Amino acid sequence: MSTTAPGPTVLDALSLLAEVGDELVVRTVRDTHLAVLGRTPAGPLHRGITTTVYRGLTGSLSGASRALDRLAATGVGPRLEADPRGRFVNAAVNGLIGDRLLRERPQMAIAMAVRRDGADVELETEALRKAFPQATGRLVLFLHGLCENESYWDRGRATAPTYADALAERGWTPVMLRANTGLGLRENGAALASLGQRLVDAWPVEVERVALVGHSLGGLVIRAAGAVMSDVERPWAERVSDVVTLGTPHLGAPIAWGVGHGSRALQALEETAAFGRILDWRSRGVHDLVAGLAEDVPPLPHARYHLVAATLTRDRRHPVGDLVGDLLVRPRSAYGRDRRRTLFPGADVLHVGRTDHFGLLNHPDVHRALRDWLA
Repeated sequence: MSTTAPGPTVLDALSLLAEVGDELVVRTVRDTHLAVLGRTPAGPLHRGITTTVYRGLTGSLSGASRALDRLAATGVGPRLEADPRGRFVNAAVNGLIGDRLLRERPQMAIAMAVRRDGADVELETEALRKAFPQATGRLVLFLHGLCENESYWDRGRATAPTYADALAERGWTPVMLRANTGLGLRENGAALASLGQRLVDAWPVEVERVALVGHSLGGLVIRAAGAVMSDVERPWAERVSDVVTLGTPHLGAPIAWGVGHGSRALQALEETAAFGRILDWRSRGVHDLVAGLAEDVPPLPHARYHLVAATLTRDRRHPVGDLVGDLLVRPRSAYGRDRRRTLFPGADVLHVGRTDHFGLLNHPDVHRALRDWLA
């Protein structure tokens, strides 16, 4: 197995922190302070002094960010992805502002990749053979959710097997993927389609069957990938037999909708406008969670869909469970159906009670379902 470029350093992260500190903290406090001063009799008198103080703070943080950038460019300092904590931070930052990172700090933007032991695997036959010495013709690809990385699928490993472990015992080869979840759904879908084709073409043995498992936003990216057209002789998507989505907001997530409305409400007043801009500092990936993916992204006609929803209550129809779902996604969205539409006619559905959004990453009810669905 070989890895890609070493990636960002801790200095890159510190430079970003200084930039964010200026834009989201100093400038927010400044704008709010000046807005309040503007409504007081002494406002004009104090405005000049206040502006000078904030200008000095902004200059200091901007200067520190530029200095750290220059130092990071030399390659010195520990790599951000050298340990699990750094990879956790990088995944979270990419989920929040990954689209901006790709434009302004590409060295920090995560590229979609196959992962093994905390590193990217090149999509070449020899590299894949070394990374997956027990490769079979049945692949199950796991894609995480917003602000997550592939290690989230290890949840509960100390006390129970993971989905990957259990499926490996049944003849499947688990392949963990990592993505920049701050990018738009369709952009990530195109990246997944490209990766899937290259992976199947370079796989060490003939690929007979592919299953896709997505948690939360990962399920939306999987759907977007299935809608990407291909002109190759045998498209990888034709080998996809099953799609499993765990807590995926097919019809949107209330929390993302609430953030958008909160941003607009805060910006209605000068005194709170800066706080509204903080909420607007969210990525395209977060924006896309407001509505999910609708009917213009149809399911693969030859694949079987399996949709899992969770609620905090035992009963799926309990008013609280129906209202808050798993705290992030409501059951009707996870099932892709409401009074007006059903996105996945004939799909298998599973309700998991008394658990939350992240409990779906390793749950005995899902284990049993996967055993039957991927028989």
